[in-house]
Amino acid sequence: MQSLYFYLLSTVAILAALGMIFQKHPLNAAAYLVVCFLGLSGLYASLSAPLLAILQILVYAGAIMALVVFVIMLLNVREEDLPHEPNMLWNVGGALVLALGLFVILSKAIHTVTAAPADTATLVQNYGAHPDGSPLFGGIQSVGMHLFNQFVFPFEIISILLTVAVVGVVVLAKRRI
Repeated sequence: MQSLYFYLLSTVAILAALGMIFQKHPLNAAAYLVVCFLGLSGLYASLSAPLLAILQILVYAGAIMALVVFVIMLLNVREEDLPHEPNMLWNVGGALVLALGLFVILSKAIHTVTAAPADTATLVQNYGAHPDGSPLFGGIQSVGMHLFNQFVFPFEIISILLTVAVVGVVVLAKRRI
């Protein structure tokens, strides 16, 4: 059953990524990217990394996608500037991929919650650590230790890169207005 979830979620993520690449309308591409992020979140959940799954949804599907949609709207792309998309197959395919992805993710989440071990309260109380003190994969302690010890420099570089990208888009958009 675990491999079935993996194949379904990875297929959803790959198809959504391909849909995002081949989509000509920027908002449709952003919607495909959200589906891809949700598929990745389901993969994290299937690996028993609930914190990473929730962070994938909150940070990427939520905050980063809000930033991407904000930038798309700030560019003020008119409908006549976009290429014509005569093929409705991508839109129907995208809706099917979205429905399948959401179904698989929700079923995996329900299965994970209902099959949780009895000592989950102890694990949550220890902030993602085993009772012996070793960090869990994907738990709060493990992610925090890796993020702020080994990957603090790339974390800060990415935040600077995102800030520069937003400032660049604002400057480019102001020239057009």
